[in-house]
Amino acid sequence: MRTALITHPACLEHDTGGYHPETANRLRAVLAALEAPEFADLLRESAPLATVEQLSRAHPANHVEAILSICPDAGKTVQLDADTLMSSGSAEAASRAAGAACMAVDAVMEGWARAAFAAVRPPGHHAEPTRPMGFCLFNSVAVAALHARARWGVQRVAVVDFDVHHGNGTQAMFAADPDLFYASSHQSPCYPGTGEEWERGVARNIVNAPLRPGDGSAAFRAAWSNVILPALNGFAPGLLIISAGFDAHVADPLAQLRLQTADFAWITEQLVGVADMHCGGRLVSVLEGGYDLSALAASAAVHVRGLMRI
Repeated sequence: MRTALITHPACLEHDTGGYHPETANRLRAVLAALEAPEFADLLRESAPLATVEQLSRAHPANHVEAILSICPDAGKTVQLDADTLMSSGSAEAASRAAGAACMAVDAVMEGWARAAFAAVRPPGHHAEPTRPMGFCLFNSVAVAALHARARWGVQRVAVVDFDVHHGNGTQAMFAADPDLFYASSHQSPCYPGTGEEWERGVARNIVNAPLRPGDGSAAFRAAWSNVILPALNGFAPGLLIISAGFDAHVADPLAQLRLQTADFAWITEQLVGVADMHCGGRLVSVLEGGYDLSALAASAAVHVRGLMRI
């Protein structure tokens, strides 16, 4: 069964200006890497707009409407916080990003793809229910998880996150629901300052494995092998969703972990194994961070290669 690649040109129209690290060139680099001949078998799909109903499962409806209504004039931006802004194309880009994540869920649940990768921006895992932050507007993985429950009746959904930054927004949305699981490896101390080991959720459904600045492959693989993967297997999800950030790479400028490209191939293989064991192989991945273009492209390529099982 084939793997779907879901993206949309509108995701390039979220204009963050000349000095922001979260630029359209990030997505261009990923998509260029996925044009290599080895990826010819990908099912290439166009991301729909998320519906207000889909977005409102993770964010209050009035907040959704407020974000979608922000549309500055061309060439202008609206600053939401020190790191997060919107341009004239941002609302559609964020809606397409969440829509891609929902379409990825539909693809694996309908069975026309075994795995799906949403190559989209802006990222989403920092977005809290009523607060955009950390470059993020809507929390795409949370929207997708709740879509899986609402449309497909998947009660137990897990999101795992290997971005270098803790996904505070996803944790905030999942912590009180024992049938939602969130696990993260991330640098600590680092933005946004959350993700301590003692943050465990209402039913130990939150698992954080903080890593120290300078940690590399050995510490990363140990955190997943000894902490996160056992807890994930114990949760036994009906669907597995990945917040796929590649900014823990040694070349990335925004943090100080020292992962190699091969580590992203390794963790993908581990998560494919979990999906095979508990989810009938169904696996959804959504792009989050990664700010060195060469490292991002190479890491995303090995990740998608792992989703394709090649």
